[in-house]
This record gives sequence, C-alpha cells and structure tokens, in this order.
Amino acid sequence: MPANRMRTRCPSIGRLLPRSAGARPMRPTRRCEFFWQARRAISRLCMRHNGAANPRADRQRWRAAEATRDNKPDVCNQRRKSMKIQSVLRNLALCLIAASAALSVADAAAQAKKQVKISHATAADVGNDNHMVSWIIANYINTNSDTLEARIYPANHLGEERAVVEGMQLGAGATIHIGGTAIHNNFNKRMGVCDLPFLWRNYEHYHHVIDGKVGEILAAEHEKLGLRVLGWQDSWGYRNVVTTKKEIKKPEDLKGLKIRTIQTPTYVAALNAMGANATPMAFGEVYTSLQTGVLDGFEHASAVIYTGKYYEVAKYITLTEHLFGPTVTVISKKEWDGYTDKEKQVVAAAAKLGQDVNRGLSAQRDAESMEKLKAKGMVVNPIDKSGFIKAAIPLQDQLAKSLGAEDLLKIIRETK
Repeated sequence: MPANRMRTRCPSIGRLLPRSAGARPMRPTRRCEFFWQARRAISRLCMRHNGAANPRADRQRWRAAEATRDNKPDVCNQRRKSMKIQSVLRNLALCLIAASAALSVADAAAQAKKQVKISHATAADVGNDNHMVSWIIANYINTNSDTLEARIYPANHLGEERAVVEGMQLGAGATIHIGGTAIHNNFNKRMGVCDLPFLWRNYEHYHHVIDGKVGEILAAEHEKLGLRVLGWQDSWGYRNVVTTKKEIKKPEDLKGLKIRTIQTPTYVAALNAMGANATPMAFGEVYTSLQTGVLDGFEHASAVIYTGKYYEVAKYITLTEHLFGPTVTVISKKEWDGYTDKEKQVVAAAAKLGQDVNRGLSAQRDAESMEKLKAKGMVVNPIDKSGFIKAAIPLQDQLAKSLGAEDLLKIIRETK
C-alpha cells in the first residue's frame, strides 16, 4: 500500500478501509462502542466456558481420550454442549447487531430534522418584544412538528442584523429574523414609510394600516427579495431619547447631542430634525459607547431599555415619542420553499400566535417597563412635542418622496 495511504477500521462493520494520509480517523458512535463491548464480552464468555472455545485445549482433551479410551463420550458430550452454547451466543450477538442498527437508524431520523434558526438583536429576556415572539415561535414549532426543530439565537449571536438578513436572502445562516422594519429599509426602501417620525397616532392606527393594503403591498415586495413576511408586531412602546448626563427638558436641550440611532435614512433624518446629532451605530455597540462617553445617548422603547440594562449607563429618559418602530417576522424564502405543506402550516401558525400575543401585551409591557426603569433610578421627563410634530409633517413628505412611497403615506394618513 502506498505510503500516503492509511487504513482505518469502520466503526460499524469492523472492516479495514483505506483513507487519505492526514485524514481524521473515523470515530465510533456510542452505539458502535456498545456493540464492540458486547462482542468482546461474548468472546470472553466463550473462552472461559470449560475451554470449549479454545481449540488448543480441545485438541489436548481429544488426544487424552484417544490414549485412555475411557472418557471419550464425556469429551463428545462437552463438545456438543459447547457448540450449542456457541450457537446461542452467536444468535445473541446477531440480536445485538440488529438492535444497534435499529437505534442508529432512529438516531439518523432524529438528526434529519430541519433546523429553524431564529435570530434577533435584543437580550434573551421575554420582557422584550423580540425575544417573547421568538420564544413563542420556537416552542410552538418544537411542540407541533416532528420534522422541524427551532432554536433561538438572541443578541446578534448569528451576526449583525443587516448581515443576517442578507444571508437569509441567499438561504444561509438564520431561518427566521425578528426585528424592526428599519433594518429592512436597507433592502426595500419603501418599507421606510413605516418609520417616519410622528406618523402613527396609536397602536390601533398602526394595526389597521399594516393589516390592510399597506401591509399586503410591502409583504409582496419583500417576497421578491427572497424574504417572506410571517407577521407584523408592535414595538413595546414608542421610542424615546435616553441620555447619560444631560437632562432634556425642552427641545433646545437636544441640540448637538450625539444620539445613537438605527442605520437607516428615516431615523437619521428624524433625529437631526429634532436638533440632535444623529449617530448611526450597530445596536451591539451602544452599551459600551454610552459607558465610555462616545455617545451622549440613544433612542429606543422602554422594554428594550430595561431588558438591556441600559439604566446602568444612562440616567435620563425624555418622552419624545418621536418614532414607533414596528417589528416584522420574516423567513428565508429559500427555506420556506423547501418546506412541506404541513411544515408551512406549523411555521405560519407559530408566527401568527407570536404576533397576537405581542400585540395584546404592547401597552401593558410599555407601562410596566417604564415603572421598572423609574425604580432603577432613571429620571423620566415629559416634553412639549408640538414643535417636533410641526416640523415632522413636511419631513414626512420629503422622506416619503425619497423612498418612492408617497402612495403608501397617503393611505396611512387616510386610515382611521
């Protein structure tokens, strides 16, 4: 055999098979280890039984019988008994092999489950909306499907949100992503209409719009990009400005402050219009940037502020309520197209349940989180928003035009 070829023992059948030099040796599974242990035990049992499985001892006993001619029948009886025992043990070994094979097949079937990777950017805490929806979807799928297995990857464990969604378009990485519509503006700019400043009058207004024609149009456009919309959720609370050192009591106090926002034109324009110095930044970098003074503050909903423990590095919340960031659950279309009808039904039902629970808890969780933040020592200040709202109307028109979404803005404004 050439020097660059080696031989390795197959863990299932015990044959020697060639393999390339430098290749890792095959590692037996637990099932195979169990089989080989049983086989060795049977061999030892055969050898110990009156020397019956020992050919050398057998020959010596027959020679002694030929010499004496008086104990040959005993030797024959022992020989027959030995053969009978060996037959039983061989049958036992075959049973063990069959059992091992059956268990291996069962293991293979279990391993063949399709993996559903659910990604989001926030903390692994059901106190925030994204993780709550993820938890509901994962548990529903794992309870109701024999062919799908869901697992949650919170806090950007699979990468920053934009990179995760890009991978999903190619059918790689995450299967499902739950996050703000702001992330999706990078792929379908018309979805940015959902993030215009001071756009949504209340939760009900948003629900009526997104469950109607606007939601249908945006979902159809997204599907062409390789992303299927499974549900539209609420952000648990309007987005407010949070600062580390400076207390904001009037609009002028925001001037020049470096306030982190999402990396999308609508959010940047909204913060700049309010007088702040909008600073786009990945969400995973915010805590450290507040801690080190790189940022003067950021803006987000109360539930995320609390579950992310931002009360440890920031002191003040100003109730600007400048944005209400809807969240959307999307699945990779390539993954979706590979599902059976039954699997699609399970995933769709899971997302619908997550959406319904999320919406039912929105107002309650927003209020609860705000009280918890006060208990942690944060100072919550109201502010006169009339100036912000007045400036937001022409900004809405300007941004909608740049997004090519003037038709959608018209529907939103007309919806009661």
